[in-house]
Amino acid sequence: MNAPIKPGSKADRDALRQDMSAAGCTTADIAIEMRTRYRMRPREAWRHAHGWTLQETADRITQASSRRPGESVAADASLVGKWEKWPAPSSRRPSLAVLFAAAEAFGCHIADLLDLADRRSLPDADLRVISSQQKDTEQSPALAAPKPPVSTPEPTGPDLVHLAADESATWAQWAEASNVGDIAIEQLMAETRALAADYLISDPVALFIRTRALRDRIFSLVEGHQYPRQSADLYVVAGYLCGLLAWMSSDLGQLRDADTQGRTAWLCAELSGHNDLRAWVLSTRSKVAFWDGRLREAVNFARRGSTYCSTGSVSVLLACQEADAWSELGAISEALAAVGRAADARDTMVGGDEVGGIFACPPARQENYAAAVQLRVGQPAEALRAADSALTLLAGEPVQAYGTEAQIHISQAAAHLATGEAEGAREALAPVLSLPPDHRLAPVTRRLSELSSGISRPYATGTAAIGLRAAIEEFCVDSAPRHLALSPGAASA
Repeated sequence: MNAPIKPGSKADRDALRQDMSAAGCTTADIAIEMRTRYRMRPREAWRHAHGWTLQETADRITQASSRRPGESVAADASLVGKWEKWPAPSSRRPSLAVLFAAAEAFGCHIADLLDLADRRSLPDADLRVISSQQKDTEQSPALAAPKPPVSTPEPTGPDLVHLAADESATWAQWAEASNVGDIAIEQLMAETRALAADYLISDPVALFIRTRALRDRIFSLVEGHQYPRQSADLYVVAGYLCGLLAWMSSDLGQLRDADTQGRTAWLCAELSGHNDLRAWVLSTRSKVAFWDGRLREAVNFARRGSTYCSTGSVSVLLACQEADAWSELGAISEALAAVGRAADARDTMVGGDEVGGIFACPPARQENYAAAVQLRVGQPAEALRAADSALTLLAGEPVQAYGTEAQIHISQAAAHLATGEAEGAREALAPVLSLPPDHRLAPVTRRLSELSSGISRPYATGTAAIGLRAAIEEFCVDSAPRHLALSPGAASA
């Protein structure tokens, strides 16, 4: 048994066109039915009335325009799709040359390709030409298809100058129009800052959905028309949002998707020419590479980010990330040198962070990195000092990031274990083990797993050590990345 035809599908449209043609209906009748039944824009309805694809329509428009001297059109499938959608967002206004060529290709009048929304959005000069052509057609009803306006001699003298001025004015009306204003861009950036700040304290999956929705709004605006400086501002916002999605994807254990988001964020940074965004995107990509085990890439991303003249704390974070990767590679001198550069960057930091939240490196976050590095280079006493300092600094910050706090406590516990204090380690981990499952992000579970496997004799058989291992195992099983992996409706970018 054949599956029923879905309303509005190609098969449904083809069947309607065939039925109406067999009943003696004209192409105009079919176009009207298409518009009514499927709620199509007029130009799209005429295309489907003929049964043409976007590319077939583009070829016919190009061919028709070649018969109009001085008004040739180079159409393609993408342009036809945008002309059909106009004046909706992410569309393009068809010029008079396009409309004349399309009417000739479709075998209709220009008026048949326009509705009220089109007429309200067309320049007055275009409407006058269309109205004049429509009057000529009404006076010659025998004509089945529109003909070009009566050929007139090329204007000369003052008429030529006036015509050129009118053409420039028509273009200026288009160029001056924008689908986004400065206040709207300011609001979009404010929403991005709020998301970056909320990520420090909120459940990641719910925030991922909100971030994705805002990113989609920005992408839709970028596809429209605005001033070049507004386009650059939109690319900046889009870059930060893709960077945030990359960070969240990584924390949810989806490193490949995080890498994809990072590449798109980098493209936005390049298109905007924004150095702060470039640096933050490279910081994000360094983070993703680190947790993916691509430690040399993590170092290279961090170093590359440091070459951009940026403001705020990104230079501090980049040096911390470089130190993190070097310490994991076992390069002690390079790791400690990078820790020193992070301190120097803090002392010489200029300006504030444009976005903040996850795109900021306050002192507590810097000390958290220092503690992890000191542990890897075999200095547990220094690591414990850095972890204690980080907790003190974090308590003084307006927002306590639960992910940063958890990693600080893990460094504390690891330092205690390194000095044989299993009870001290369990006490340090108590706040981590009480985190709700939605806050148990991949970096936390990874570091806890490493801590558990690193518990060495003679403490491995002690009551405290055994209980600690069991608690860590239970914690990691009930985590945000595991929930996402097991969910058939996982959020995606």
